[in-house]
Amino acid sequence: MSDPTTAARLGTARLATLPAAVGRPGYDRAKVTPGIVHLGLGAFSRAHLGVYTDDVLASGASDWGIIGVNLRSPGIVDALKPQDGLYTLLCRENGDDRLRVIGAFLDVMNAATELEAVLQAMARPEIRVVTITVTEKGYCHDPATSRLNEVHPMVTADLADPMHPRSLPGLIVEALRLRRDAGVPPFTVLSCDNLPQNGRITKAVVTRFAQLRDADLGRYVADGVAFPSSMVDRITPATKDADRATVAAGLGLDDAWPVVAEPFRQWVIEDRFPTGRPAWETAGAVLTDDVHPFETMKLRCLNGAHSTLAYLSVLGGIETVADAMADPLLPKVIRRLWDDDLIPTVPPVPGTDVAAYTLDLAARFRNPGIRHLTIQISSDGSQKLGPRLLTPSAELIAEGRTPKAVPLTIAAWMAFLRESDGRGRVWTVADPIAPRLTAIAHEYRDDPPALSEALFAVSEIFPAVIAGNTDFRKATVDHLASLIAHGVPATLSAFLGR
Repeated sequence: MSDPTTAARLGTARLATLPAAVGRPGYDRAKVTPGIVHLGLGAFSRAHLGVYTDDVLASGASDWGIIGVNLRSPGIVDALKPQDGLYTLLCRENGDDRLRVIGAFLDVMNAATELEAVLQAMARPEIRVVTITVTEKGYCHDPATSRLNEVHPMVTADLADPMHPRSLPGLIVEALRLRRDAGVPPFTVLSCDNLPQNGRITKAVVTRFAQLRDADLGRYVADGVAFPSSMVDRITPATKDADRATVAAGLGLDDAWPVVAEPFRQWVIEDRFPTGRPAWETAGAVLTDDVHPFETMKLRCLNGAHSTLAYLSVLGGIETVADAMADPLLPKVIRRLWDDDLIPTVPPVPGTDVAAYTLDLAARFRNPGIRHLTIQISSDGSQKLGPRLLTPSAELIAEGRTPKAVPLTIAAWMAFLRESDGRGRVWTVADPIAPRLTAIAHEYRDDPPALSEALFAVSEIFPAVIAGNTDFRKATVDHLASLIAHGVPATLSAFLGR
């Protein structure tokens, strides 16, 4: 077994030394040229986009390598640069570990320290697609309206100094300006984040930023740039030191930042790429004219269930999703959530039985090899609760129906904002507006009606149809009072007994 503290480093020169059981690039990376710049080098992009594109390159394509760009933190770039962009995918299911080295990322860069080089890379004619995974908050948008947040600090800073952008829309617009001025056709912008109609939102924020910067540039972006939508799905927990040790033992080499994922993967892409794209369909992606049904199913059934599990689990001291699904009560709550509140709001999905999809989700959630931390999933609730749970609730209310399980999730989120269970357990809320939310929660921590009243008044999160619905509010307050006074098990028992 290799010692990860002393093992040689993964890199191109050592691919030939890998054990036979380890997958590796089935092509000559030296002959591959870049066609994609990817913004946001988190684990998900490397377990998803990187793998699909690696498969395309293995099929014989040679002009779709990826240049990976992290927007701020240099950590991932510092980890992958000495490895020639190589990293290991650790695929786990029920005790079975499979290792595969991914070679699709030809180079990695940090926009905070290499901005000029990043912009020049994005301006190269051979770059025809820019893909994005920066999480919901990275779009600098108002979740309630899906529009650019024009007073966002990074937006205002970029408008004041547009040639040195720090924000996602500022970076994309400056790269597009460089291409326009050089007579190079614009690249296609493909969001791979968990946003409803992510292509529409990306177009809205990028186009508006361009308009605020320069009217002619705004017209150029609005008329000439394609922003297809996509739906992405693969559970990818944060990498732990134990995962690095497992990878080092399997490779006989040290990998500074491998990624861990479940075997399942899915990618549904709106097929609008004026200057071309990789043949991702040969790697299993679905190319379609309409992504909306797929993304609605995934955002609500998978992500909505994840949020529910996360808040109830953090309150109840449960560390991972797999542990939550081993609880005697939580899986029953999730089944109620799916059956009563979410499945009825999902439009018909081509080739998919949505109820069967949720059964598969339950099995995926139970995978003990995937240590998906509930505190990790709990982040950015102000951005996530809307598309995952509040929008389907609003649809039910519009039909004269009252959501049954979503108020329990909202109550758990409100209790979670208190950053303590009152019994000795504490945690930290990670959210773009955490100071505002936690200040409310701390002020009214022992007064459930006042706490819910103050949080329902946060209009960026709660639309009027939810905030003004008496039944939804009452159910939320009742659950919140029970969670604070009696804890999670008693509250779930009462809920399931109704």
